[in-house]
Amino acid sequence: MAKPRQSHVPDATDTTPWVIPPENFVMVDKGVYRSGFPKRRHFPFLEQIGIRTIICLVLEEYPEANLQFLETIGARLLKFGVAGNKEPFVDIPSEIFRAALYAVLDVRNHPVLIHCNKGKHRTGCLVGCYRKVQKWSMTAVFDEYRRLSHPKSRSVDQQFIETFKILPPELEHSDKRQSETRE
Repeated sequence: MAKPRQSHVPDATDTTPWVIPPENFVMVDKGVYRSGFPKRRHFPFLEQIGIRTIICLVLEEYPEANLQFLETIGARLLKFGVAGNKEPFVDIPSEIFRAALYAVLDVRNHPVLIHCNKGKHRTGCLVGCYRKVQKWSMTAVFDEYRRLSHPKSRSVDQQFIETFKILPPELEHSDKRQSETRE
């Protein structure tokens, strides 16, 4: 005789906390995640995946509840305040994205969660820059950006990703000079 199927629907006496990921949560790479702004209901999920560092790309103050949560789990916050880029002639600050990218690349920060408000545009720009480090084709980078920023992909963000220089200009020029002297 077959055993009756157990229901996975919790009953009123179930005290197991629901483990809910933040909005637009995606694994980018081993130890690198992206999402929208985490709320209190997402804390058990973030604790379960062992987040060590949160990279926040918004200008606003970080909520006290989130700071207390990070302290409780022994994680740290790296804040790189960037305004949302909705205007076609507003420069996205490359130096801030470069510093944030270096923080993502530093494995001592892993597992790391990158987020902005919705986890789409600013986060998408930073992840697009990360993909350039990984030597992804621009077609693949833009495909991922558009898929995860849908329905509001921004051409200005894609232009930023395409023209973003991983090295600061002063190092990029010295690197070219060194390769020329070796030839």
